[in-house]
Amino acid sequence: MTASAPDDQRIRLDKWLWAARFYKTRSLAKEAIEGGKVHYNGQRCKPGRLVETGARLTLRLGWQEKIIIVDDISDRRRGAPEAQTLYHETEDSVKKREEMAWQRKTMQAAQLPPARRPSKKDRRDIQRFREQNGI
Repeated sequence: MTASAPDDQRIRLDKWLWAARFYKTRSLAKEAIEGGKVHYNGQRCKPGRLVETGARLTLRLGWQEKIIIVDDISDRRRGAPEAQTLYHETEDSVKKREEMAWQRKTMQAAQLPPARRPSKKDRRDIQRFREQNGI
């Protein structure tokens, strides 16, 4: 925000992430920012950083990495449809997330599960093998 911005539009990054429903609590948002999982305009930042419209945020949420652009500023946590009006995700980010999800699904499909559960005899053999080898 610029110095001439009204006080009601000056909001901390952790509070904005909470209001936009990326994190359940402000403390989780703060931990993510301090842990380097949130980048503001390509750089690490502090939870007290003031959010500006048009800012580019990179968020790592689990396996996903989202790149979003801030469209509006709010300090109130409302319903998900209203929270989604505060930002939009870049097209490159959406494509990359879909591609990564597809890769994870194909990798998981490549690992075939066992044909059946071990029988009682199989379990005894496994246990005997572990005891003999100190596992």
